[in-house]
Amino acid sequence: MASSQAHSLKSLVVFKNYMYPELIRAVHVYKLEDGVAKEVEREYLFHTENDYEEIGTYKVLTLEQFRPSAQFEGHVNGVWVCIYVFDVDHHGTPNLDDIPTILSVYSNPKLASIPTLANDLKIIVQMNHGIKNGVKVQVLPKETSFGNTAAGFHVRSHCVFPLDLNSAPYPELENEGGDKASGLANNKKRRATTKDIARLALTDLAKYFDLPIVEASKNLNVGLTVLKKKCRELGIPRWPHRKIKSLDSLIRDLQAEVEQQQQEDEAAALVAAKRQRMLENEKESIERKPFMEIQMETKKFRQDIFKKRYRARACDNEIRTLPLL
Repeated sequence: MASSQAHSLKSLVVFKNYMYPELIRAVHVYKLEDGVAKEVEREYLFHTENDYEEIGTYKVLTLEQFRPSAQFEGHVNGVWVCIYVFDVDHHGTPNLDDIPTILSVYSNPKLASIPTLANDLKIIVQMNHGIKNGVKVQVLPKETSFGNTAAGFHVRSHCVFPLDLNSAPYPELENEGGDKASGLANNKKRRATTKDIARLALTDLAKYFDLPIVEASKNLNVGLTVLKKKCRELGIPRWPHRKIKSLDSLIRDLQAEVEQQQQEDEAAALVAAKRQRMLENEKESIERKPFMEIQMETKKFRQDIFKKRYRARACDNEIRTLPLL
């Protein structure tokens, strides 16, 4: 007879492979009754069309010492980018806004096909909100029973009713308040639906990388928090507006230098044009892979430009302060 022992979820850290985004790897840490922590690492395949599947429990990220408290969203470990971290010792009560859409048990029904991950995500949700008689209530974290079966850890947890976090929690109350409230609701700009948000791809976001993230969220018709969650889901640790803006400024400077040098020094103009093409290629690469950093050579060139501008301003100020004879 299979033995069972009470466990509680202590930590869950989820990573996404930035080379093969359909690969997801999760590190689950459970606290046993005797206080010992049990660490389990699992890999999942998130099919686009079919159900998800668990494809292995071999160690990759936990071959060496792994500390969940040291992980953070956007942290890169080899080809794996961290997209979600929960650590009960570090975070306490979880914030549901931190859960990316792809890991939301409310918004992604395909998670039901991989219960080893879905059940732990439900436990995290229950730590923040429980449901009693169909009404949300605050609950404390509860221990969950795990049994040792042939398939591995089996989780027995309470069911959570599916909710759409992008819509009002009580739609039947929307009509209260008379025509005035209805008119205000109609005048308010409608946000994108959950399905539309789920369909947002990297190419959709790339169109607005040259804008600050607040303006990009308005153009995409989604909330700022939703856009940040989508970025984490796509492996974008930081909105690349500043990198794109910096490269655009350097490209404009080089373009002006090319035009000037064409009349004075053709060889210098060719060198500037070559560097301009390199910067344009680097910008295109960052638009395709926003997690990339600006190359060290480009940073040095940017620093040289800053120094030239500073010396030019200092020289100009010195000329202005010269006494008139």
